[in-house]
Amino acid sequence: PSPGRDTDDTIVRLMQGLPPETPAFTAIVHRCAIMKRTVAMAYRLAQHHVPVLIQGESGTGKELFARAIHYAGSRAEQAFVAVNCGAIPPELIDAELFGHEKGAFTGAGVAKVGYFESADGGTLFLDEIGELSLSMQVRLLRVLQEREVTRIGSTKPKKINVRIIAATNRDLPAEIQAGRFREDLFHRLAVGVLRLPPLRERE
Repeated sequence: PSPGRDTDDTIVRLMQGLPPETPAFTAIVHRCAIMKRTVAMAYRLAQHHVPVLIQGESGTGKELFARAIHYAGSRAEQAFVAVNCGAIPPELIDAELFGHEKGAFTGAGVAKVGYFESADGGTLFLDEIGELSLSMQVRLLRVLQEREVTRIGSTKPKKINVRIIAATNRDLPAEIQAGRFREDLFHRLAVGVLRLPPLRERE
């Protein structure tokens, strides 16, 4: 196609409320109207640096959308680090997220860089955020507020610049009412919200 034709297609897409064609979203099938709107919203969120909360049932493609938001944004050249919070044993999640120094605890034979440090400059995707314990939610909230992490066994905080994209299949407002999720953390994460339609609603 000619450059002029490409420009025309882009203008038409923008007038329809759709994002310009971008490789970041090619892995997501979005032929039906509801998915086109969802992709358009994801593209708009990608253009900002705010934290994003992706809500949707299991199997709706939350990580696919998180990756697309990252690669369609200004941090595309930096790291995208995905973490399944529900798959890490509770006793290990602190060290996995924030790292530890050598000798910080039994078995810590070498220092470990945590996921936050690994994602510095890029995006950290926290899947199944609703699985975190309340104590870990407090720790996460502090990191988001202060924009720094301290490895286990260290007293020296390290400044970080990380965009957070979180995802859940839980009803977090209901979890807040039940006392299982912190409201202040919810508002920190849900600056931008992307709700993924269930598969049964996609034509």
